Amino acid sequence: MKLVVVRHGESAFNESNLFSGWEDVELTKKGIEEAKRAGARLAQQQIVFDHAFTSVLKRSIQSLNYILQEMNQDWLPVQKTWRLNERSYGALQRLNKAETAERQGKELVNRWRKSYDALPPMLDLSDPRHPIHDPRYRDVDPRLLPGGESLKTTLDRVLPCWADQIAPLLTEGKNILVVSHRNTLRALVKFLENISDDAIIHVDVPTGIPVVYEFDQNLNIVSKKELTGQTTIQ
Repeated sequence: MKLVVVRHGESAFNESNLFSGWEDVELTKKGIEEAKRAGARLAQQQIVFDHAFTSVLKRSIQSLNYILQEMNQDWLPVQKTWRLNERSYGALQRLNKAETAERQGKELVNRWRKSYDALPPMLDLSDPRHPIHDPRYRDVDPRLLPGGESLKTTLDRVLPCWADQIAPLLTEGKNILVVSHRNTLRALVKFLENISDDAIIHVDVPTGIPVVYEFDQNLNIVSKKELTGQTTIQ
């Protein structure tokens, strides 16, 4: 059984060096090409997927669509879930990362961005950036909607999706594609590879690079391969 995880292509906020979090932003032209290239690399591997998962944020959804088009697997059943959204950066969302580091200090901002358990400044419920005001989450228990998250609480959010939806499909012998976000995938990778709280600080997930995991029947990782080779998009 194979699980392939891909971070979405470059977004407009990535390009502008802004904190994205749960903000819904478009792919850049570069991001579109990254997603297409990811699909072409997966097509070369000749992996036939049975199911795909993505977040409810358009940069992830759009990336998945481009990947599936390149693979000629547009027909694939897709589950969109808020549990695969990017980590919520709370009150940092929409702010420039470099400018915030100048104001708050590089060490503090780097801790907010990279550490396992540090929470960012939180959004108040009255803040229009809080997901409680977004209609796409109207069926989600408001108590579950974050005003800000650490990597630890992001993992707490992602794990039910893994345990209840993804893992059961893998144990049935299905091949699964997950297109999501940097910190969502960092959290999932930490869990899958049993990475320590300290070591996860040094783990990053670049845009548009498929990572192929192969599992045995007990969901132990048999192999891991990053598809970083050069691929030309026609």
